[in-house]
Parts: sequence; structure tokens; C-alpha cells
Amino acid sequence: MRKLIKQILKFGIVGLLAFIIDYGLLYMLTEFLKIHYLISSIVSFSVSVIFNYIMSIKWVFDINKKQGIKDFIVFIVLSIIGLIINSILMYLMVDMIGMYYMIAKLFSTVVVMVYNFITRKIFVESSR
Repeated sequence: MRKLIKQILKFGIVGLLAFIIDYGLLYMLTEFLKIHYLISSIVSFSVSVIFNYIMSIKWVFDINKKQGIKDFIVFIVLSIIGLIINSILMYLMVDMIGMYYMIAKLFSTVVVMVYNFITRKIFVESSR
């Protein structure tokens, strides 16, 4: 149980840093470069996923280095699903409900964060 709590805390730290990257890049691309929020969201999400992957394999999850390519493929597939969830939620909240895109990003991030932890715990770490 202690190991799980420590792992959740590490996951939270990595997630917070990835969120700062995601949120900051989303804002910069949308506000300063005038890129549509959904495209900005896809780019910022993708950059944060790369950061998150590197930190997850180095610091958060117990990953067998010999299965690196398999783990990477699983991670990418799970991340693409997370990106789809994020994009759908962003679209629904912004275009359908009329919510400000930065607020919508907060909500979609929480949903995807829970999805990420559960699926990575099941499919990446548990395959050991």
C-alpha cells in the first residue's frame, strides 16, 4: 500500500508538470499564434504526453526495460485514446456548452488523468 501511495504521488507530480506544459502551450498557441483551440489542444497534449512518457518510465512506473518497444506502443495507443477523450470533451464543453476553452481544459485534464493512471497501471506496469 505504501508503494502505491508513493507511486500515486510521483504520478501526481509528473502529471502536474505535464499539465503545466499542456495548459501553457495551449494558451500560447491559441492566444499568441491564433491557432484554433482544438488544434492547439492536440499539439499541447501531444507534447505533454512525450514528457509524461519519459518521466513515467524513468520515475513513476516499474517498467521492464527489455519490453521498451512494446511498452512504448501500448503507451502511445493509450495516449491516443486519451487525446480522443480530451478532444471530444473539449469540443463538447466549448462548442456545445459555450464554456471558455481554458476552463474546459481543466475538466478534460482531470478525466484524462484518471484514465491515464488506471490504464497505465493495468496495461503497462501489470504486464510485468
